[in-house]
Amino acid sequence: MRLRHFFAPPDDPGAPPPPWWVRAGNLALVGVGVSLVLAFAFKHVHYRWNWAAIWPYREKLIRGWWTTIGLSLAALLLSVTLGLAAALARRSGWLMLRYTSRIYLEVVRGTPLLVQILIFFYVVANAFGLANRYVAGVLILAVFSGAYLAEIIRAGIESVGRSQLESARAIGLTRAQTYRYVVFPQALRQCLPPLAGQFASLVKDSSLLYTIGISEFTANAQDVNAYTFSTLESYLPLALGYLALTLPISLWTRRLEQRHRYET
Repeated sequence: MRLRHFFAPPDDPGAPPPPWWVRAGNLALVGVGVSLVLAFAFKHVHYRWNWAAIWPYREKLIRGWWTTIGLSLAALLLSVTLGLAAALARRSGWLMLRYTSRIYLEVVRGTPLLVQILIFFYVVANAFGLANRYVAGVLILAVFSGAYLAEIIRAGIESVGRSQLESARAIGLTRAQTYRYVVFPQALRQCLPPLAGQFASLVKDSSLLYTIGISEFTANAQDVNAYTFSTLESYLPLALGYLALTLPISLWTRRLEQRHRYET
């Protein structure tokens, strides 16, 4: 194998994927490069590390991490439902559904999440007697993320050619069957990459829920920093904890994308 093929294997449609040792070698080189840059940067930081100061608060950080997992998972499932409903309502023949979906999307995507959190919890939730901060936090994240998921899903649905919809009607498929067997399988393939990014953003957006008193990961890291005055020691585990949540999402959606890849 030529040296060039080690770094840039043939990209022909019919060419086999690079061997595992080629992929592992390139990944190792990238890892070494990133590690050298970080080592150089941290070496020139005039900072006295004190990891022992935050060690007594490790359980607080772990509790916050698990709280973030629970909030994000619940909000993710609900946001997919809201996003799918809003996307279908946007394409509905009923004008009221279209306008409701359009207003929902424009208002949510046009205002900051922090403002939505404050208004929803202190105004809307208070008016309806919803005092549970965690339930309110899940609803806020789901409503916010659902607006973006709706546009992603709508774009995936509209990527399916009109000729396929006409063919489905020609063979007698109902509207529900057309979406189930023709539209959704193809739309899923188009939606997976942006869905992965939105799911990762949802996990990170949960950090703003500290503004309504939820003891999630970021809030607990801020508390540890306030107790110990060890800023980097408090926030580096925060970054690693979020990376541990978002990286599996990216890998899982990439695997799904490969599984649903086929020629059209």
